[in-house]
Amino acid sequence: MPDESPTTYSDLTAVFINCTLKKSPELSHTQGLMDKSAALMRAEGVTVDNIRFIDHDIATGIYPDMREHGWATDAWLDEVWPIVVAADILVIGGPIWLGDNSSITRKLIERLYAMSGLFNEKGQYSFYGKAAGALITGNEDGVKHCAMSILYSLQHIGYTIPPAADAGWIGAVGPGPSYLDPGSGGPESDFTNRNTTFMTWNLLHVARMLKDAGGIPAYGNIQKAWNDGERFGFDANPEYR
Repeated sequence: MPDESPTTYSDLTAVFINCTLKKSPELSHTQGLMDKSAALMRAEGVTVDNIRFIDHDIATGIYPDMREHGWATDAWLDEVWPIVVAADILVIGGPIWLGDNSSITRKLIERLYAMSGLFNEKGQYSFYGKAAGALITGNEDGVKHCAMSILYSLQHIGYTIPPAADAGWIGAVGPGPSYLDPGSGGPESDFTNRNTTFMTWNLLHVARMLKDAGGIPAYGNIQKAWNDGERFGFDANPEYR
């Protein structure tokens, strides 16, 4: 078993987007867990950005610029999107409320979806060639449910999801300490720490493979080519055999 990572990751970039409902500088328990993954990446030389989504004046909607759809302000295109589109890795973190993702998490997913009709330099959807994962905190059930929703959405718009691409921490069901509260056991949880570590390394490995391969091959997934009549081997009317 190697004592150090088998390759280098210093040319990779990652963005961690915290979908807490709390504005800075209020303590975010989700950030506490995200910081562990971010620290692992930074130790490997990855350039890491952190965004607390609620701190930005971002409009609600599913268009790239909601100022064109009745909103007076929308910081998405100027403050968040340039960091997201430039990153090799995206990690979405958020809390559990009523057993589900926060409203801010869903707002972020919708804004990402708004950009899914854009294309990269190969003509693929803009998120092709990027890896993504999810981190969840709360003191009620729902970690896997929340991660499932996030990861499905991200793969649907083009992100590559590695194995074991999520981790989380929950306390006892009902009122009780949150992740960073004294005595919660959250930062010491071997289960959470193991899953967070596995997620982080799998994101690094997949992002490394994607970057070295030049992304996802651009055959069979180009919308313009399909619109122009290319069918990439698909036969809509196969001969009866």
